[in-house]
Amino acid sequence: MKESYVQEIIDLIRRERREEELLKQLERYHENDIAEALELLTGEERKRLYRILGPERISEIFSYLDDASSYLEEMELANATEIIGNMDSDDAVDVLENMDEEVQKKIVSLLNAESSRDIKLIRSYDEDEIGSKMTTNYIEIKKGLNVKQAMKELISQAEDNDNIYTVYVCNEDGSFYGALDLKDLITAREHADLQALISNAYPFVRDHEKVADCLEKIKGYAEDSIPVLNEKNQILGVITSQDIIEVVDDELGDDYAKLAGLTAEEDLNENLFESMKKRLPWLIVLLALGIGVSSVVGIFEQVVAQIAIIVCFQSLILDMAGNVGTQSLAVTIRVLMDGHLKTSQKLQLVLKEMRVGLCNGLVLGVLSFAFIGIYIWQMKNYDVFFAFTVSLCVGVALMAAMVISSMIGTIVPMFFHRIHIDPAVASGPLITTINDLVAVISYYGLAWGLLIKVLHVV
Repeated sequence: MKESYVQEIIDLIRRERREEELLKQLERYHENDIAEALELLTGEERKRLYRILGPERISEIFSYLDDASSYLEEMELANATEIIGNMDSDDAVDVLENMDEEVQKKIVSLLNAESSRDIKLIRSYDEDEIGSKMTTNYIEIKKGLNVKQAMKELISQAEDNDNIYTVYVCNEDGSFYGALDLKDLITAREHADLQALISNAYPFVRDHEKVADCLEKIKGYAEDSIPVLNEKNQILGVITSQDIIEVVDDELGDDYAKLAGLTAEEDLNENLFESMKKRLPWLIVLLALGIGVSSVVGIFEQVVAQIAIIVCFQSLILDMAGNVGTQSLAVTIRVLMDGHLKTSQKLQLVLKEMRVGLCNGLVLGVLSFAFIGIYIWQMKNYDVFFAFTVSLCVGVALMAAMVISSMIGTIVPMFFHRIHIDPAVASGPLITTINDLVAVISYYGLAWGLLIKVLHVV
């Protein structure tokens, strides 16, 4: 459906020569679909579109683009400034961040006082602070108004602010008092007591709170918007439901990058040096750990020399240990998003993951014992006792490695969380490498103890 709408818009722009008719036809389409069509148009077609739609509609369209800076560069500076001035402050900040620093300064200096102040306010926060994600697009009224006065104030502010579903109420000194639902205001009788409609226990966040810390609180209330307050309890802006979706998406992307062993999320436009800078730090750490794993294998050189066939099943033990550890890591990170877990609940999670690892390891260990034993006996023509002794070693080592890996995959992210480091930093590659070390020691240690020292199979 989206592709159909986008193609319709492109065909319409290229077919319709009368500007009045084209403007009328484009009013039927959503701004997001027009934004999708922009990159498929030529530069001349886009410039014509900018002129026909006007800066206000174009600003709405640009808010749906991942990077509007390249399109703004097609315009004169005055036109680009007018479009940014019409955008919500948070969208304007996103656009400016992708532009040249000198151009940013020029545009901000040309904006009206209110837009310039709002943009500077949002840009004053660190990227991981909730203040950097807010918008100044909201409705605010003073405490003490009646229904008629409140509705009149709403109408006057709605011309510049379209987040009208929640109306925020402030005291005379500007401090936050509560919030009022638009539906309640519309349906209230003219002489009803407005005070009775105001929620005084409305949720809020502080401007310098970390995004990761207040994300669960924001999602839990499921409101259209939540106010962002400073230390004086004054409203600086709001976090809308759309902002929440974008923040969650950014957090998931960031966590996914870390789980892949990256220091930050990458995109298609990054150069070689930027991509290397994000990947290399983890790879150096993992190289050091990998050397440690290889060194441990070297310690068991005598075992490998005497029972060479056990090397064939090393990758099986390592892969399964890594997979189990990564599964436990994913479960633990998801559970840790609830910041109110008690110590007993964390211990319960560790024990639960170890039980899951034990039961899965028992099933896979038995299967490994049977199939590997038959394989060594029939396909490799070893003695039946030797074949099933080796497969027993593989099965027991697999079960032990899975139990320990489940424990490590749970405890490591908990440790990172405890010392106030993002648990996603305990990424898949890190857990996998640690579990490789555990699996190697378990496997070759058991082979040395069981096969050589106890059963004397060689």
